[in-house]
Amino acid sequence: MIVGLPKEIKDNENRVALVPAGVRAMTGLGHEVVVEESAGMGSGIADAEYVSAGAKILPTADEVFARADMIVKVKEPVGPEYQRLRPEQILYTYLHLAPARELTSMLLERRVAGVAYETITGANGSLPLLTPMSEVAGRMSVHVGAFYLQKSNGGRGVLLSGVPGVPPADVVIIGGGVVGTNAAKIAAGMGADVTILEMSPDRMRELDDIFFGRVKTVASNAQTLEEGCRRADLLVGAVLIPGAAAPKLVSRQLISQMKKGAVAVDVAVDQGGCFETTHATTHSDPVYTVDGVIHYCVANMPGAVARTSTFALTNSTLRYALELANKGVEKAIAENAHLAAGVNTFAGKLTYQAVAQAQGRPHTPLAEAIAGK
Repeated sequence: MIVGLPKEIKDNENRVALVPAGVRAMTGLGHEVVVEESAGMGSGIADAEYVSAGAKILPTADEVFARADMIVKVKEPVGPEYQRLRPEQILYTYLHLAPARELTSMLLERRVAGVAYETITGANGSLPLLTPMSEVAGRMSVHVGAFYLQKSNGGRGVLLSGVPGVPPADVVIIGGGVVGTNAAKIAAGMGADVTILEMSPDRMRELDDIFFGRVKTVASNAQTLEEGCRRADLLVGAVLIPGAAAPKLVSRQLISQMKKGAVAVDVAVDQGGCFETTHATTHSDPVYTVDGVIHYCVANMPGAVARTSTFALTNSTLRYALELANKGVEKAIAENAHLAAGVNTFAGKLTYQAVAQAQGRPHTPLAEAIAGK
């Protein structure tokens, strides 16, 4: 198979979807890898490293897309990438289709086999390709929150840790999954007063064991959510419904009741966000203010720490890329149900039910879509 590695073009997206070790694994199995010139530079990977691993460097993205049977990316296609995709091409990347109607339409019209990192499942029901970037984004959420809490950056002028005689900041995290747990690790490590709002009693017990009581867990409901938001200096939205649009848990009215100069970081922005006031921002223009509350809603947070993120991501994605390359998409998904869960579009059909429900579109089971190809 010919595998294409284009340079990411989303705003300040410096990650890349294959590292040289991944290219070496591909070429060692007889596949051809074509890499767009400078694709890895944002992650500190030179073209020469890809050439040493057996790749061929092409000067433009147009040539990479035109040559490749499978495109391996980090983020969903944007802008000119729409026109580069071809019928029957495999697109292996983060897609986050639930709130992205235009992108979904394009993938369906072009009959692309869209395999989404974020819906591939693990044996224990986990989301193994979402986990590494959720770890990065969760940890980053506290770093950026602390930065924007500084008065010079528009915030309340609060130090997360406090100092002797002055209490620490209140950090309230909505959701105790991977993002929430990693946010809590950093916030607690910085000395903040940390509360996680979580619905699952079993998960709250796990979090209590993880943090030895240093982080408070509170059963999430309308009342505790309101109380937490009003108290928060830093509010982190860390809610995920796999493949579906995030629920709008924090209303505009509740945002208006928060402290002026508080910071709200919505890590769920890729899935539409869990604050009613959320709209996606970029690293070039990351924040905006609603009712005196600073909102940080960057849709590709890990792109800011590209080298760490690239290597963490490819540690998880490569095995499935190799399966797709070695077997082709139909055989690979027939033999691996966890990989099949990642197929969101196939042969012009929408095959992921949560996306279909979010967009009000017809859903076609994957087996039916393959049979009717």
